[in-house]
Amino acid sequence: MRLAHKRKVQMKLQKRIKATVANVEATKKAKPVVEKKVAVAPAAEKVVVAKATDVALTPKQQQVLDIVLANAEGINPKGIGLAAGQEDAKAASWATGALKKLLEENLVVKEQLAGNKVIYKAV
Repeated sequence: MRLAHKRKVQMKLQKRIKATVANVEATKKAKPVVEKKVAVAPAAEKVVVAKATDVALTPKQQQVLDIVLANAEGINPKGIGLAAGQEDAKAASWATGALKKLLEENLVVKEQLAGNKVIYKAV
């Protein structure tokens, strides 16, 4: 039973690895073609992407972004949640979901302080 389970898990893992390798190879083949077309105006594209991310934000993400922008020296997730009017116990967890999206979009920067202390600053 145990050996059969191990084989089954290994087979699933191998399938996943093969699928990701195929996806990586496909994107590598597709990227050079796209880069040749875009190479004419990369600055204009960056401006369009920045405007698109502002439109794609949810109201919660926009609220978190506004709070981070208001605090130029940086603010921690609990401070963001408290500024948004959340309870003391839920403040940090309320803000982390929106902060992850803002980090992906490069709208805020995460800075690690001593130990487990983290602050977020606007880009």
